[in-house]
Amino acid sequence: MSEYDYDLFVIGAGSGGVRASRMAAQHGAKVAVAEEFRVGGTCVIRGCVPKKLFVYASHFSEEQEIAASFGWDVGKSTFDWSKLIANKDKEIDRLNQIYIKNLEASGVEIIQDRAEMRDANTVFLVDQNRIITARTILVATGATPFVPHNVPGAAFAITSNEAFHLETLPKRIVVVGGGYIAVEFAGIFHGLGVETSLLYRGPQILRGFDDDLRDGLAAAMIKRGIDVRTNANVGEIQEIDGECKVTMHDGPEIMTDLVMYATGRIPNTAGLGLESAGIELDGAGAIKVDAYSKTNVDNIYAVGDVTNRVNLTPVAIREGAAFAETVFNNNPVSVDHSDIASAVFSQPELGTVGLTEEQAREKYGEIDVYKSSFRPMKHVLSDIDEKMLMKLIVDKASDRVVGCHIMGPDAGEIVQVVGIAVKMKATKADFDRTIALHPSAAEELVTMR
Repeated sequence: MSEYDYDLFVIGAGSGGVRASRMAAQHGAKVAVAEEFRVGGTCVIRGCVPKKLFVYASHFSEEQEIAASFGWDVGKSTFDWSKLIANKDKEIDRLNQIYIKNLEASGVEIIQDRAEMRDANTVFLVDQNRIITARTILVATGATPFVPHNVPGAAFAITSNEAFHLETLPKRIVVVGGGYIAVEFAGIFHGLGVETSLLYRGPQILRGFDDDLRDGLAAAMIKRGIDVRTNANVGEIQEIDGECKVTMHDGPEIMTDLVMYATGRIPNTAGLGLESAGIELDGAGAIKVDAYSKTNVDNIYAVGDVTNRVNLTPVAIREGAAFAETVFNNNPVSVDHSDIASAVFSQPELGTVGLTEEQAREKYGEIDVYKSSFRPMKHVLSDIDEKMLMKLIVDKASDRVVGCHIMGPDAGEIVQVVGIAVKMKATKADFDRTIALHPSAAEELVTMR
């Protein structure tokens, strides 16, 4: 009989925790996972999945405009926010049940409770007031929205968590932030007919992305009618007679119905008792891990956003799988975090993989940059003059394509496939040898000279 209750105890049933739990159980381990909210994690419950459903909903106003240019009389249309919320909740419930079913089918015990560590092998279940022990512990608690504490009235604002459950759609909203969550929700609200302002304290939105994408998206959002303000610092938020007054440090005040903070996410490590187990954190509060997701404590591991490496759902899943292979299948596997394709479901959409132009110049010195800007064929019969952008970055010495950046319809879908070529170290000559698929937007990637 084991001296521990479980071979593996996982704290957090999000994407990484679920994958690690199921695989460890399939390798013969006795596994339990504790989740204080809902099984599925941020991505499924209040992140990527419901967000993309909202993005789809917000597209239809533009789709109707395009439809008219192709001869369709769409007539008068109305939008029902409550119906969208209800249908979204139904889909999230369905996915939640699938996650639960898959865990149970793998033999994983699900514990609906908050888990806090007491030492390297001991976990306290708060609601049950119960102590359990485990030979190995995996922390997979993800990240949580950051709201600054130094802005008076910031508590009046919502975050992306609450945006998915608003009882009514506001007529006006101010989104504070300039990252991917901020620009995505600005596009969502604007597409649903909400008067939208985006406030970002930096000189340009989407810090860390390629500059051409940053400039192109900002221009496109402004052209669509979103009030994008950069170098904009919020000084105070006040509730006045059912409205919100946003006072700026260096600009005019804004009256709105709702303020949403989308100023990034921070590792969800507070109150987990990690210090009791001796686990080291970095300056951002993330759990420090090695290439195999092991912490400084031999039997404790961490995967996903709580480690603040590459904060994407598929990365957490891959890290969870690698952990299970390493620890429970005697097959050490590390995750390669380079050249990971990602998308921003802004409007227009962005897709990117590899290095930005600035990063490539810094790493390789001499590079070749190929760019093409054109009107998507879908828009040519309408009055929409928004441009699509394709950009390839090539290391001059090796001819290898080291970066690809796209703005426009289906950018994420295109970049997912390009990501394979970049990962395989394809050269520009390889791209050039590929015959174009015509007529398509993606053909630009193999015809740019």
